[in-house]
Amino acid sequence: MAYPFDSARQQWDEGERRLRSLPAAERGRQERMVAVLIDELRRRLGSRFTVQELADLYGSDTDWASDLAWRNGATTDAATTVDAAFARYAREAADYAGGRLR
Repeated sequence: MAYPFDSARQQWDEGERRLRSLPAAERGRQERMVAVLIDELRRRLGSRFTVQELADLYGSDTDWASDLAWRNGATTDAATTVDAAFARYAREAADYAGGRLR
């Protein structure tokens, strides 16, 4: 079953907001974790993907992403880091246009 993109996008956007609200030192550490997660998303989905493929991956299981964030030093809620990474990677989707599908 396809995971609703609009639901995923809301969660991802909230993760971005939470990340931006962190104190600067903490935000820097979390930004490094976001980069690690984006690298893993790129490995899993490749460089050509749709937002629906990304949403489906998000809806199927993000335990791997949370585990990766914790193993790499995430120091706050791993869900924030995971959601922010998905939000940023969504911008690279073939059919993404500023928060809307093309």
